Amino acid sequence: MSTGLLALLDDIVAISKVAAASLDDAAGQAVKVGAKTSGIVIDDAAVTPRYVVGFAASRELPIIRKIAIGSLKNKIIILLPGALALSFFAPWAIPPILILGGVYLCLEGFHKVVELVRPHDKTAPLAQGGGAQLVSLEDAKVASAIRTDIILSAEIMAISIAMVAASPFWMQAVVLAIVGVGMTVIVYGAVAMIVKADDIGVAMSRTGSRSVRVAGRAIVKAMPGFLRGLSLIGMIAMLWVGGGIVVHSLAQLGWHAPEEIVHNIAAGASRLAPAFNGPLEWFVAAAIFSVVGIGIGAIAAPIAKSLVGPLFTHIGVAFRRLQKKSA
Repeated sequence: MSTGLLALLDDIVAISKVAAASLDDAAGQAVKVGAKTSGIVIDDAAVTPRYVVGFAASRELPIIRKIAIGSLKNKIIILLPGALALSFFAPWAIPPILILGGVYLCLEGFHKVVELVRPHDKTAPLAQGGGAQLVSLEDAKVASAIRTDIILSAEIMAISIAMVAASPFWMQAVVLAIVGVGMTVIVYGAVAMIVKADDIGVAMSRTGSRSVRVAGRAIVKAMPGFLRGLSLIGMIAMLWVGGGIVVHSLAQLGWHAPEEIVHNIAAGASRLAPAFNGPLEWFVAAAIFSVVGIGIGAIAAPIAKSLVGPLFTHIGVAFRRLQKKSA
């Protein structure tokens, strides 16, 4: 009896070790996926603060919380099951979807380059009016942010499922869940810190020791430059990630020439400075992908303006009409 019990305990320990190793593997894959999607995450963190501009300081964190909850629902309720279904039933569709997402990122990055070259006044008007009007404006801002987020989140999930497509189905689900929750916490935690940094700096500048006051004033002065820098990083990240996704996905579909050209140029450049072989090769490849991203965005911009934009407008109008009829 005791021998059987000990054998059972041994089996339980062995199973536990296998489960722990599997979870460690899933966590490791989630970290790799997170690194691959870092460009999209940076851009998401750079874009989101604009949705709280013009609102009272007391409403900033509640608005971010609403957007974060909407983002989490997008990932867990809609995108995670959709990505798993694609992986199981139609894995062939993943590269084309990645290409579409990559083109979207290139398009957004190209628009930001155009704004950088030809800036225009983007000062947001302060939210004014009565309580109902403010609530309506806040809801509209949150809805707009969640619509933008679902596109970026879809790209994160598509990249994630492509990277773990060879893993067991349950591990794919665990990795996507870890990535979905983790990215949401990281992005909107960072956004909350960025948005409230000014208030923290002002509070520090009014209380505490002299060094605390000096640090507070430094934070307030540094934030505009920090936000501009973050926006620039986000723009570059969108172009680099978008261009890279398109090139790598084309290789998965059988057209290897663009990927090979980028690899050969980057490898040749790295040989010029052997001491910095790895970092230099990565930097050159990222620079090429960024230039490719600008080119893709420039091609996609007129197509999106003349075809895709009006198409989505008509779809939206038709959808609202159906909603009214069913109501």
